[in-house]
Amino acid sequence: MNLHIGMLRLLAWAMTALSLFTIVAVAASAPAGLGKRLGLRGLKRQRALETVPLWTTIEPIVRWLGARFTGLVSDEWRRDLNQKIALAGDFLGLLPEETIGLSIVTAVAVLGVGIFAGAMSGMGNIMAVGSMFIGGALPFMRISEAAAERMKGVDRRLPAAIDLLALAMGAGLDFPGSVRQVVEKSGSPEDPVVEEFTLILQSLQLGRTRSQALEEFAARVPVDSVVEFVGAVVQAEMRGNPVVEVLKIQAEVSRRKRTVRAEEAASKAGVAMIGPLVLVFMCILMLIVAPIIMKLQAGG
Repeated sequence: MNLHIGMLRLLAWAMTALSLFTIVAVAASAPAGLGKRLGLRGLKRQRALETVPLWTTIEPIVRWLGARFTGLVSDEWRRDLNQKIALAGDFLGLLPEETIGLSIVTAVAVLGVGIFAGAMSGMGNIMAVGSMFIGGALPFMRISEAAAERMKGVDRRLPAAIDLLALAMGAGLDFPGSVRQVVEKSGSPEDPVVEEFTLILQSLQLGRTRSQALEEFAARVPVDSVVEFVGAVVQAEMRGNPVVEVLKIQAEVSRRKRTVRAEEAASKAGVAMIGPLVLVFMCILMLIVAPIIMKLQAGG
């Protein structure tokens, strides 16, 4: 039995070492990619370098690994991952191939933690190998989480921004001037709605039409409230309807739908709590009944 366990542990270590060696060999032999102009994503990277100390330390390693994996990533996979990073607000300014580099860095770091935890808990190689796979998946999980948080933030704050936009246009400002007022009066530039309205304003300044700028907004943040807002404004512009009235109606509709979604989530919370409450009740029942049963068995 001990011989079989020893062989399994040796096999697990051999597979781990072979995987790391293959990754390092591929990264070292792959040609470096060409330099790229990152634009807005480069600005996001600069902000991350200024605000996240750990990212400042590992960013050169991630960039080096990403350059080595540039030619090994398929176009379809790069396009899909690039879309996910864009939905996450250009998370850390990462490029798709650099996400692989970050995945390798986190896999190695969590592998070290797994080896230590495995030695302390007695689980050994199982803990180490499992930790390595979890560490490799962490960047992709964090990107998906950041994208969901960003979509939720835009959905929550959009009605107030539309109200301010309608108020500014009702006061006599044109659409670019109203968007500028939203950007200047809405607080932190880190707010996702402020970021998106800033991009709309930049698109208008570059010569794009209002419809084009708004459709790009809907493509960057494809949530229902944004799609409905963009569709209503574009349709009003095509038909010649007053945009201010459309904005007021759209803000009210978005606010009502948000309230309905909150009520639906609150109603579902009670049902979702049944399972955990049953488990807690069973644990309490076992803690109460088990000592009684043990005493009865000992007395019998």
